[in-house]
Amino acid sequence: MQAFDPFRWLTSSSQRRVLGALIVLSLSVWGVLTVLDSPLRTSAAPYGIGSFELARTLPVTVSILESWDATAKTHAALSLGLDYLFLALYSLSIALACTRIATGLLPWGAPFAGAGIALAWAQFMAAGLDAVENYALIQLLTGSREPSWPTLAWACAVPKFAIVAAGLAYVLIGGISLAFRGQRESAG
Repeated sequence: MQAFDPFRWLTSSSQRRVLGALIVLSLSVWGVLTVLDSPLRTSAAPYGIGSFELARTLPVTVSILESWDATAKTHAALSLGLDYLFLALYSLSIALACTRIATGLLPWGAPFAGAGIALAWAQFMAAGLDAVENYALIQLLTGSREPSWPTLAWACAVPKFAIVAAGLAYVLIGGISLAFRGQRESAG
């Protein structure tokens, strides 16, 4: 397992410290992105930047862009730029959390631990997909009406969200499992 761990070069105590810092930074940037998203919520974009990411077609994208005033478009631009930092932070946070959970679960089940390592590596793919998605959205925000941009953004956003959700679910379920196993061992 150690040979495939993307964070094998960090000691366990360093992993704990780095993970704590990454979580704080990720949540901080996410908070800023949430504030930037507020003016992006319109009837055409009820989920703000999320609606833009998942628009999929040029007519829907244009409808969203037309629903945003100049201030909203500035917020969208800032959000897309800041998301390049966020994608590095969230992918590293989730990947390291998956790795730590997988390492903790290894004594109780190699397949579940192996899934955690696979999900850790997959977070880097999610970050790459997010970067391409952002590039496509920036093209649209800056005036391109190329019909392939919304399709590309959507095609990157859907698997990105799926990979991130799978990683977060693994961390949640694995963390709960480790907590219960720890309680049983200390009681037994």
